[in-house]
Amino acid sequence: MWTPPEKIRHALPVLRVPTRDEAHASRLFAPLTVGRLSLTERTWVPAMVPWRATEEGETTEAVCAWYERFARGEPGALVVEATGIRDVPSGPLLRASHDRYLAGLAEIPRRVRAASGGRTRLFVQLIDFLRIRRRPQPERYLREHLVLRDEHAARWAEVLGEAPPADLREALVQLDAQHPERVDRVLDAREREALRMGARERVTDVERAEIRDLPRTLPALFAEAAARAETAGFDGVELHYAHAYTMASFLSARNDRRDGYGASREGRVRLAREVFAAVRARVGRAFVVGCRLLCDEVIDGGSTVDDAAWFATELARDGVDFVSLSTGGKFEDAKQPAIGSAAYPDTGRSGYECMPTTFSDARGPFARNVAKMAQVRAAIRAAGLETPTVVAGGIYDFAQAEAILARGEGDVIAAARQSLADPDWFRKLRTGHGDAIRRCRFTNYCEALDQRHLAVTCQRWDREGLDDPTVARTPDGRRRLTAPPWDEPR
Repeated sequence: MWTPPEKIRHALPVLRVPTRDEAHASRLFAPLTVGRLSLTERTWVPAMVPWRATEEGETTEAVCAWYERFARGEPGALVVEATGIRDVPSGPLLRASHDRYLAGLAEIPRRVRAASGGRTRLFVQLIDFLRIRRRPQPERYLREHLVLRDEHAARWAEVLGEAPPADLREALVQLDAQHPERVDRVLDAREREALRMGARERVTDVERAEIRDLPRTLPALFAEAAARAETAGFDGVELHYAHAYTMASFLSARNDRRDGYGASREGRVRLAREVFAAVRARVGRAFVVGCRLLCDEVIDGGSTVDDAAWFATELARDGVDFVSLSTGGKFEDAKQPAIGSAAYPDTGRSGYECMPTTFSDARGPFARNVAKMAQVRAAIRAAGLETPTVVAGGIYDFAQAEAILARGEGDVIAAARQSLADPDWFRKLRTGHGDAIRRCRFTNYCEALDQRHLAVTCQRWDREGLDDPTVARTPDGRRRLTAPPWDEPR
């Protein structure tokens, strides 16, 4: 993962542990009710992909146990991982793209409600994504996949100062072995990407019918997936309009489509509004429909916090029930993958801003982008709207969270990595046992597993209790799959 060039090592700050009475009097553990969104407290575990579904996207016991474990910590809200809306291969990620997934999905709300005593609201994050291919062997790409055109022969002559050979394809293979930088100059930008990174679809590939027609097909797909989530017993859905995926790409300032779904802010937000409208019309009146947005893409030519504030306000006017905010996590600045692997969106600078580590710059990693998120909330409030915002990113402490709420920078506090390190940490704070919290070290051990599509665990607990034969483990038997249980002292 990219790190700031300064590479300043930041120590974990000293925790401010509240007493039980302080916690009960706090904003963090006060209930929140705005429109359809009703939480017992302002704590939120955001979506994390644990890589525990089957290759066909079906719910497994390991999936249920993962969410059940978070629910024992009794957060105000828990969001289930990015769940696909299209019935296409996506590896071990959950899907809500067909009725055959209903029975498995329904087990998650049942387990969560039982584990949390009904305190935790459960949402599922709905996602669409475009195709990305693995980085190929250069000779295979050049021999089998590159579509040769007259332009390649012309650029060969320009770059090498000689007439192109009769077998230009084989000549490119031989040249790449000696001078890959010259081959890069013969290819166009998308061909270079396909060769050096792996081909990646974009929402601007409108010459392809399936991409051109996304505005026509996606609203109904999202709506049907949301209806399945409601049938399965979830309290609501979070429409994934963030990071490296389809809906975020429509919102991006890099989206220059000229069909009314790009270029201007109005065009870029159009599909997001149409998806929301389709979902809202398909589900029941009490069913919560929120969205996740980026407060900043953190890429060259990408959307900024001003765009995010405008988008969030427009969606709030349309009636979204919450806006959950994140940062970065894009493909455009991803690190080059190894041959045979696909690019991963959290490996560049934008990925760092999404999941900052203790190796940082002078700003440090803790609540690093909350100020931008506060700008988004301020814009919503300036429009006379009360839509709650959920803030996240390096939040680890009661005092820190309470200060964010007190300053009006957000309405709900989300923490992914700290919740993974200790699924009970919100409950421990609320009940006066904050000194028992297992703290996240913000090293992104979990993210490294995610990049390799391995079962996500935390280094703070995944080697504990392995002598217990009842503990569920990874296939290699070296890591436990859920955090050890915590029993509140009496």
